Amino acid sequence: MIANGVSHRPDPEQAAPWVRTLRTTRRWFMRRTGLAGLLALLFGGGALRAAADGEAPGALADAFAGMFQDQYKRMSPDDVQAALGRIQRNALRDYDREIEVRADPPKPNTVYGYAINLSKCKGYRKCVDACVAENNQSRDPAIEYIRVLEMDLGSLDLHGGDHHYNPDLVPREGKFYIPMQCVQCDNPPCVKSCPVEATWKEPDGIVVTDYDWCIGCRACMVACPYWARRFNWNDPVLPSDKINPVTHILGNRPRPKGVVEKCTNCIQRVRRDREPACMEACPTGARIFGNLLDPESELRYVLEHKQVFRLKEEAGCEPKFWYFFD
Repeated sequence: MIANGVSHRPDPEQAAPWVRTLRTTRRWFMRRTGLAGLLALLFGGGALRAAADGEAPGALADAFAGMFQDQYKRMSPDDVQAALGRIQRNALRDYDREIEVRADPPKPNTVYGYAINLSKCKGYRKCVDACVAENNQSRDPAIEYIRVLEMDLGSLDLHGGDHHYNPDLVPREGKFYIPMQCVQCDNPPCVKSCPVEATWKEPDGIVVTDYDWCIGCRACMVACPYWARRFNWNDPVLPSDKINPVTHILGNRPRPKGVVEKCTNCIQRVRRDREPACMEACPTGARIFGNLLDPESELRYVLEHKQVFRLKEEAGCEPKFWYFFD
């Protein structure tokens, strides 16, 4: 995590021995082969020639930095700005759209949490649509961070829930609805499972991913008991006129093929004192988001005055995501 250009993540030398060996081997290969040989091997002769011939401004530097930038936790303020510029140039090249990429740090004395009033959720899925639009998710193949399960009244068997329901009208008689998304665990198993430290928990409780460092092994997907992570199997289809140009480097900026992505509570919004898009779009007021450290917040009132529950408590993940009924 970068706060005012200063890293607060663990020292990279504390990584597993095989990870340190991989980094050392990478540096040795770069020194031995030289930049031209390295780019020829990685990107093919065409890409190397295009970069060397200057067909696109900054192409050589972007190709190099995009593959071999060091981990986000080790980036200086200048490195961060260089990465932001590269991401913006890539978006302009790939989507013909200029975007803004921010690196807003966590707010002090803030830990975010979420609660959903299941008595008010009617299964409209407006939250899903808003999340897709806000967070620049691929339209084809479709990637959605939020699933809304249609459940039989009296049952909490998640395996029996249907998130492909498509009736003419909702809510349906005898049914209720449970939205599911990343629960921003306080003890996140996805973080522990990542072999290259590409995902971590920020001081404000948001679990984030460095999409430049993710190697796409999907170990985090296996570790997550909430099915909250999505893998980009193909190049994302994101129409230029549908792109949200206000992005965060650890959140909704366009992601490449081959990485695992997830909900970040709309990090680009909440760190600018805005509500998550899903909460803003909910027509029934079922969603409540706030600072768990603020005793005057609506979220704290719910936790202290309502009977709340969390899913899959036996997993020991300590999710900061609660459900309740009126």
